[in-house]
Parts: sequence; structure tokens; C-alpha cells
Amino acid sequence: MDRLKHFQSLINQSAIQSAVTPNGGIYLMKLSFGTPPVDYMAVADTGSDLIWIQCVPCLQSQCYPQGSPPFDPQASSTYKKIPCDSDSCQALPRYQCSNDVNDCQYSYSYGDKSFTKGILSTDTLTFDDSNGQKTAFPTSIFGCGHNNQGKFRSPSAGLVGLGGGPLSLVSQISTQIDHRFSYCLVPLSASSSSKLLFGQEAIISRPGAVSTPLVSKTPQTYYYLSLEGVSIGDKTAQAGSSQGNIIIDSGTTLTYLESSFYSSLETIVKDAIGAGPVQSPSESFSLCYGSETNINVPEMVFHFSGADLRLQPVNTFAKFDDNLVCMLIAPTPSDLPLSIFGNFAQINLQVEYDLEKWTVSFVPTDCTNQ
Repeated sequence: MDRLKHFQSLINQSAIQSAVTPNGGIYLMKLSFGTPPVDYMAVADTGSDLIWIQCVPCLQSQCYPQGSPPFDPQASSTYKKIPCDSDSCQALPRYQCSNDVNDCQYSYSYGDKSFTKGILSTDTLTFDDSNGQKTAFPTSIFGCGHNNQGKFRSPSAGLVGLGGGPLSLVSQISTQIDHRFSYCLVPLSASSSSKLLFGQEAIISRPGAVSTPLVSKTPQTYYYLSLEGVSIGDKTAQAGSSQGNIIIDSGTTLTYLESSFYSSLETIVKDAIGAGPVQSPSESFSLCYGSETNINVPEMVFHFSGADLRLQPVNTFAKFDDNLVCMLIAPTPSDLPLSIFGNFAQINLQVEYDLEKWTVSFVPTDCTNQ
């Protein structure tokens, strides 16, 4: 049996998975880098492509504290730098080369102005599987980050891009995972973790699932859906043009809607709640209530193309201190040209991405029992 067939047979017998844990407004997934493998937690992000991890050397002024030592490429027997003239280097949005070394020096930034800079590299990535064993993916492409700044924080050691571009984890291993993955996000207050599943195990088999088509647009990093409107009871706020008008993003906390669409939804929400709103303590939130009024949070239905998705109060409102409840939906900031279906809205849903059928499916799930 040749190595590839042996490798595929091992993968087919078990499902690759990763523990997913809430951390503030983001979710971290577990994976290992290098040979021998070293375990890390990194942000699970369907809104970007690059996999990266903080690497030695990492100056204190250029890296953030992560709670464990940064990855040391010299300690891995399988680590290699990627040359500048490679296809993978040229797949980056920004890279540079110097005359004296042929390393691919990358620079990758995010919507919140956070960024990572370093050397594009390859090494073995290792994941747990459903049999309690390990599955290794040799020569996986990732960024060895030597300058990583912004909103990253411990215990995250980096970020795993799960987007649709060629450098993302799901694109790199797509044939081995049957072009599909799914996750189930626990409430931020939960002490338990859930699982990010790849391949056959990712398929939603429970009744009650709804599916909506993905829309092909550029950049291909993003997973575009079509949101037609949001309703509360018999009132509906209509989206403008709906074809591919929103991306689904596990790496963004709030849900952002185009400003006029948001305004009409906010009006319906205020009517449904009845109580008077209070001043928001932060520009992040547009609609807040004093919790001493004991507001009755209405159920919202997001009408995606072909899929009516019912969201519970945990998806749409959160209590921030003893006397404040804020809506987790906001108008898109002027510097953000995208509407985003964020991770709060996805709590207690199993979300499956089928990149062969080109659909995203949802089913209500108690993710703490996954």
C-alpha cells in the first residue's frame, strides 16, 4: 500500500476533530505544530485564510503574552521556510522578498486592525480524532509570526483561517475531509468545550436542519450568504439586495447589518420590547436596556435564502453587568463594507459548511452536550 492510500485509509476510519473553547468574544481551537508535536490553542476564524502562530524569536514589544512559549521552529525536525517564488507565497494578499534571502515574508491584517507579520513556512499540523488517536498533515502551510499585534490575547497562540481561500486549513486538507466541516459554539459563559468536526462526522443528521446556498463572490476568503430579512412576530425588516449580502464569520463577535436594514430592525425590536432603551456604554452596541426593567427579549427569525433560522435570546441579547442588557446586532461601521453574521448569533447551533454542495446548514443544538 503506498503512503497516500495508507494516509487516506487512516483518515477514513476516524473523524478529525478539534476541541473548541470560548474565550471572551472569540472561540479557540486545539491543534499541534511541528515534530515532535506541540499543542496550542488558536482562534478559529471562518472569516480569514492564513494559519499562523507566534514563533521564536518573538520580541516582547512585537508579540503578545500567550501563556505558553511561542513555537520554536528550530525544535521541529519537519519545519521548512517557503521560498518567495512559490505559488503559496504569491497567494498571499501581501508579501515581500529581499535580495539576500529567498524567504516569503508575509504581512496579514484583519478588520479590527490587528495584524501578523513573519515567514510563510511549512510543518506538520496534528489533530485529535474520534478514536482518541492523532492525525497528522505533513507540509501544511502556515505563518511563523514574529510580529503579532492588536486584539490577540492569551491563551491564544495564533489563528487558524477556515475561510475559502487557498491558504486556509479547510482548503489545504479539503480532499481528506470530503470538503466539509462543522462546529457548535457553546455560550460564552459555559465552562465546557465543544467540537469542530471535519469530514463525514461533520454532516448534520438530526431533524430540524435548514440549509442555505453559499454565493460565489470575491474575495473567495469569505462565505457569502443571502439574507432576505429578519422578522419578529408578524413584522419583518427587509434587506436591500440580498444575493450574497452577508458573510458568516466565527471570528467576529457581533452581527453587523447594513445601516438602513439595521434601523428598520431596531424599530421592530423596540416596538416588541416596549420598554425605553438606555444610553449604550460603548460604541460597539447600538441598543441597550436597563435589566431592572426585566425586558422580554423577542425571538428573531433570520430569513436566509431557502432557510428560516430561529434565533434564541442568547443569540441576540447579552447581559453585560447587573443592570445592562444590550442587543448583539449593530449597524456596519463605516470602515466595514460587509454585513456579518457573527459568532454570538451562532451559539447553540450546529453549523455545517458543505463546500462540495456549496451550502451552509444550521440545526438548533445544545452545544454543551456535544
